[in-house]
Amino acid sequence: MTGLLTGLAVVATIVAVGYLVGRAGVLGPSGQTVLSRLVFFVGTPALLLQTLAEADVHVLFSEQLAATGAGVLCSVLVWLLVAGRWLRLSRDDLVIGGLAGSFVNAANIGLPIAAYVLEDVTAVLPAMLLQMVVLTPVALGVLDVAHHPGEPGRSAAARRLLAPLVNPILLASVVGVVLSITGWRLPTAVGQPLGLLAGLAIPGALLAFGISLHGGSAAGWRSGGVLLATAVKAFLQPAATYAVARWVLRMDDHAVHAATVVAALPTAQNVFTYAVRYGVARDLARDTVLLTTVLFGPVIVLISVVLG
Repeated sequence: MTGLLTGLAVVATIVAVGYLVGRAGVLGPSGQTVLSRLVFFVGTPALLLQTLAEADVHVLFSEQLAATGAGVLCSVLVWLLVAGRWLRLSRDDLVIGGLAGSFVNAANIGLPIAAYVLEDVTAVLPAMLLQMVVLTPVALGVLDVAHHPGEPGRSAAARRLLAPLVNPILLASVVGVVLSITGWRLPTAVGQPLGLLAGLAIPGALLAFGISLHGGSAAGWRSGGVLLATAVKAFLQPAATYAVARWVLRMDDHAVHAATVVAALPTAQNVFTYAVRYGVARDLARDTVLLTTVLFGPVIVLISVVLG
């Protein structure tokens, strides 16, 4: 419970500061966009590279990765089926909604929860790997191809298809995994500045999210897309992860509990950052992050009671 309260208190405090910054107009009308772009192009790539490079490759590629992947796949497929067929959302909304319904807050909430509730900080690393190396590149690749500017013609089409390959998040993830597998270490002259830049990612994303809450409509959470993404993320993903971990992979009780708790983590603020970066589905991302964070407390208590 200490880890839960610590993680939520950290998030709530920084988001509240962001709200006050937005309310006071300190950063001007474009502050949220500029801050989100800084996080997207500088802070997040640095954090991904540093985290993956320092991770134990045996922890990254474990049974928990398979259980986490199964939960993510189930959530994304259900979201695409229901939202695409019945809600008839646009492609961009489907991409952001798919992330909102499966992308866990493994850093600023996940790490405290792993440390104080699971007593194992490595429990969130498989989820980080899956999100950094698979989920994010695929989703942003689709958005890059759809939004990359260019004149009509063959060369423009080629530039659109190659756009995901120069995405900073994709490049950072690939370099980080290579460093982890090979065991290479960055020189101090590179590692220390990288660490400072990585420090921008989490507080920057939270501040941008807080700024977005100022002036937003409180009725947005009642939209079908937000309610569906929230239900998929808060309930379906941990349930699917538990089922695969328990009955398919037959993991031990502690590993099943860890995988389920990680899957129940709320939607990460990264999703809102991506929505701002591409100018799509901002309300869907923002409101899903908010609702899943509010629901996380009751859900994690329920999981702890049921699984002991």
